[in-house]
Amino acid sequence: MVNVLFCGNEGVLDGILTCTLSILMRTESKEPFTFYIFTMDLTQIDPKYTPVSEKQIEIFGNVIKSYNPENQAKLIRVDKYYKKYFSGCPNEDAYCSPYTLIRLFADLVDGIPDKLLYLDADIFFNRDIRLLYDTDITGYEYAAARDHYGKYLLYPNYINAGVLLFNMAEAKKTGLFKKARGWIRKKKLVFADQSALIRSTSRKKMLKQRFNDQKFLHKWTVVRHFSKRLFYLPYPHTDNIKQWDVKRVHKVFKYHQFDDIYREYAKIKKLF
Repeated sequence: MVNVLFCGNEGVLDGILTCTLSILMRTESKEPFTFYIFTMDLTQIDPKYTPVSEKQIEIFGNVIKSYNPENQAKLIRVDKYYKKYFSGCPNEDAYCSPYTLIRLFADLVDGIPDKLLYLDADIFFNRDIRLLYDTDITGYEYAAARDHYGKYLLYPNYINAGVLLFNMAEAKKTGLFKKARGWIRKKKLVFADQSALIRSTSRKKMLKQRFNDQKFLHKWTVVRHFSKRLFYLPYPHTDNIKQWDVKRVHKVFKYHQFDDIYREYAKIKKLF
């Protein structure tokens, strides 16, 4: 069983769906997947912060079962944990949204497996997920790749938390999540949950950049992460092009390697 965790609201369903399609369409193994989706209702903060619904997860479940009847989708509401730990905290206006914080509840949710791959929604798999998931993380809390900009601007092993392969048993033993939640509650952090995880880490395994490539797409790239990046032309500027913005992916990046995924996405999107 391959276990994958996404976190978010209704607004990132396009990302969750396209990322999941890339996993299923690029993976040769017939081993089943379980997709966990943490969500919550935060419309009291922003009307757009509506949770992923049971109906949407039912459709999502039907999609993944069309690839393997044993695949599962599990929608988990974490409202009670958010209210208890993070409501009114200094990082509630996190750089992306409060939904970036809720992966820090993974140790509190019953039934979460010992090996868990957390993924941001703005990700495409270019190659088989097993190249990443089969990484031996015995004795480590998690495995992660370097942040493309942070490794130059901060320090060489500064990690990007958009792709995290968790050893949940080890993380629970060291109190990784508990310590990270403590940081979120007491101090405003530049990158919120990412900063909190980094400060709370006892032992991590460094992955090669191809497992979280935030700028380039090579033939050896396993994970292409569509995070905000710097462009030099026609003038220096940043842009945040996501993989579900198909026209801009084609126009700006000139990527056509994912067109088979986009065709499936176009068919399925109507259901949502």
